[in-house]
Amino acid sequence: MLLKWILLGVCGLSFGFLASAGVFTVLVSVGLIPRFAGKMHVAKKVFALEEAVIFGTLSGGFLSVFSDYGKLGAFVLSRGFFGVETVMIWKWIGNFLLAGGGLFAGMFVGCLALAIAEMLNSIPILSRRIGFRHGLGIAVTAAAFGKAIGSLIYFAKGIFLSGM
Repeated sequence: MLLKWILLGVCGLSFGFLASAGVFTVLVSVGLIPRFAGKMHVAKKVFALEEAVIFGTLSGGFLSVFSDYGKLGAFVLSRGFFGVETVMIWKWIGNFLLAGGGLFAGMFVGCLALAIAEMLNSIPILSRRIGFRHGLGIAVTAAAFGKAIGSLIYFAKGIFLSGM
């Protein structure tokens, strides 16, 4: 039985390292962090940006595996920090934190997708092949709005709960 637990632990750590190595390889290959530093005019702080990405990935992985340690809401509600109105106030704070996290996660995924698309030069090649010369910015903006509206419908209707 002990050997089984050791084998499961080794496999879990190996798979985690493999997944994180894949994430960091993609980030390095598309040059996302130096691009962020160039756009924000903080080229001297590239190392700090890289460390922030690594910290975010590691803390997200840790909290997804050990979710009991990330239950800040249960901790605040059990202590009653805000008195009688703790539940209502914490719901508002939780909604703002969730919206902020979603905003930053969406910005990161969008920048990553655009960096990969730019690296592959897929948009210019497609536009040349189909003879699409004018209005490329409008088409890309329309695609972005379509993705945003589709995801809002997906979450508002609760489609993710039914699996359909």
